[in-house]
Amino acid sequence: MEAADEEFDELCFEFGLELDEITSEKDIISKEQGDVKAEGASDVILYKIDVPANRYDLLCLEGLVRGLQVFKERTEAPRYTRVNPADGEPQKLIITEETALVRPHAVAAVLRNITFTKDRYESFICVQRTLVAIGTHDLDTISGPFTFTAKPPADIKFKPLNQSKEYTAPELMNLYKTDSHLRHFLHIIEDKPVYPVIYDSNGIVLSMPPIINGDHSKISLNTKNVFIECTATDVTKAKIVLDMMVTMFSEYCDEPFTVEAAEVVYPDGKTCIYPELPYRKETITSDFINKKVGFNETPESIAKLLTRMYLKSEVIGEGGEIEVEIPPTRSDIIHACDIVEDAAMAYGFNNLKRTIPRTYTIANQFPLNKLTELLRQDLAAAGFTEALTFALCSQEDIAEKLNKDISSTKAAHIANPKTAEFQVARTTLLAGLLKTVAANRKMPLPLKLFEISDVVIKDVTRDVGARNNRRLCAVYYNKSPGFEVIHGLLDRTMQLLDVKPGREKGYYIQAAEDSTFFPGRCAEVFAHGQSIGRLGVLHPDVINKFELTMPCSALDIDIEPFL
Repeated sequence: MEAADEEFDELCFEFGLELDEITSEKDIISKEQGDVKAEGASDVILYKIDVPANRYDLLCLEGLVRGLQVFKERTEAPRYTRVNPADGEPQKLIITEETALVRPHAVAAVLRNITFTKDRYESFICVQRTLVAIGTHDLDTISGPFTFTAKPPADIKFKPLNQSKEYTAPELMNLYKTDSHLRHFLHIIEDKPVYPVIYDSNGIVLSMPPIINGDHSKISLNTKNVFIECTATDVTKAKIVLDMMVTMFSEYCDEPFTVEAAEVVYPDGKTCIYPELPYRKETITSDFINKKVGFNETPESIAKLLTRMYLKSEVIGEGGEIEVEIPPTRSDIIHACDIVEDAAMAYGFNNLKRTIPRTYTIANQFPLNKLTELLRQDLAAAGFTEALTFALCSQEDIAEKLNKDISSTKAAHIANPKTAEFQVARTTLLAGLLKTVAANRKMPLPLKLFEISDVVIKDVTRDVGARNNRRLCAVYYNKSPGFEVIHGLLDRTMQLLDVKPGREKGYYIQAAEDSTFFPGRCAEVFAHGQSIGRLGVLHPDVINKFELTMPCSALDIDIEPFL
């Protein structure tokens, strides 16, 4: 058994995957909750495989197995075909103009005469829906044409998947706020004036994307014909997802790898037939691949390598040109370099010979990082302990807790933050250090901490609208404020930077008012004629808001002017 596992691990590595772990449900529960909780759990072996983010075709068992079979040359890549319905009339999905307010795009297809088993059925269920929502329906329980529209939430009422009664859309949103899975998707539409919804010709709700499908059309092990609809905010992503769905599961149809076409009618009257299942051909020379990868293979050998990677290839002409056919399952192939990468992967990165680079370059450390490392060493030697805190924090940490207004911080906000702890990029290191002190209050006093890291400040002059700023921050926490300790650290830092005291070309401090600091106990630090930061004793309100009980002094300066 171990030999087989090692062989599979090696195969995954050769194919560009990583076998993370071989485990079982019982082992997982045992590790997390103990042996008692694990009693009765399944001990079926589970393989946890890390799949590259660009290989959508390997994200289900069908695609993974098929890809490995082609890679091992045990089978040829199938040819996917779009066919017309037997009666000549394709299923129709009509999009209304109201969808433009919330989710404007949709595509559709039909899988005919499909045979489900328990494993196939479970593999067929997809969950990701932020950009593209996938709806799968038993076609024999509904009748087209279907309508994709958007309505005020109160006007939508249906029986959702696996529920016993009908709910309005607002009731559903409240119902799923406590659902561990669905609550993560509610934010996508909950603040919109209208919600997207799909009806059949009899007014039966198929789904309210991207939240939940209707119970009426749910698929089962007995389902023979499946209507698939994908709604999206981006039509390209919708088409890719639909292609992936139908190519992966069309092998279970009576006519394997055939997909029945469906017609989508847009609000402007334009019609499109889906799925597109596009095949395209690219031409690349063997010399180009040999040069980029660093081997010396014949055109025929390279064509064979690419064919193993699901890219059917053949040599054309006499100039070493290779014609590569890119199937609908390989939407990750965008550029010639993607083809080169697959050739290198099939050849085996471990089989490439190590050579000395033809071009010699001398590497130098980035000056700002070099200065940072030097300062870290000497601040540690001065008796301060380095802390590394999160680059993201809450609005409260950098504003309210420091007696500041959030609008004055120039903070870059995170769209749709997952937790209240990570709402903005930090604009100061001080909040993180104070939280670290609060978490270590049981440690012997005094607590002397420092951090040298980047903060993020909004800056309209930058192409991304923000810039990084490397800062040094230190705190001293004890029964007495210890302003002299922090002042001494500033003097030592300036000594290390070879900056002498003085107003002209050196550094000096000047009394200042700052709501974060105690009145009359705050100074602004100037160096080379410009303000670089503050030092002082923190305001008692700041101390209390970080759940601290003793005085604390702090230094917060910009180190970039010293490069």
